[in-house]
Amino acid sequence: MKTVQDYIRTIPDFPHAGIMFRDVTTLFADARGFRMAIDQLLHPYAGQPIDRVVGLEARGFILGGAIAHQLSVGFVPIRKKGKLPAKTIEQAYTLEYGEAIVEIHDDALQPGERVLMVDDLLATGGTAEAGIKLIERLGAVVTGCAFIIDLPELGGRAKLEKLGMDVHALCAYDGH
Repeated sequence: MKTVQDYIRTIPDFPHAGIMFRDVTTLFADARGFRMAIDQLLHPYAGQPIDRVVGLEARGFILGGAIAHQLSVGFVPIRKKGKLPAKTIEQAYTLEYGEAIVEIHDDALQPGERVLMVDDLLATGGTAEAGIKLIERLGAVVTGCAFIIDLPELGGRAKLEKLGMDVHALCAYDGH
């Protein structure tokens, strides 16, 4: 029986030498693999009250939309700076070589709403931490953070768990 990991393609030396890129587009392209991933991402949160699903740009939109549909709740995107049309709040975070900014509409979440945050990959945790900060600044509560892939050596899970987050990942890879 196939696992989610069996559907993920590894591309060596992308985007540069020494990186083993984990490509989830092959998972998304396979109906059985995609359904398996969505079901497994949802499983730990079955029966928990969730008001909204937040997806981190960009593959988190694909996952988040499908999960929100399964839960019959709304979906909220967190996007790179300058991509959302209405009034936003923003959060800067550190990248390997510099800084980036993500945004959310300032009326996307209401105080007290329970949010499941999703993305495809957890590496250093910078983007996820920025997303959590945005969600919390709007008064919502992050009930869980779900990812397809965890790269534990890069410390993202530990960073999010230090923030008190429940972190769920379907598979993990050693190295980058």
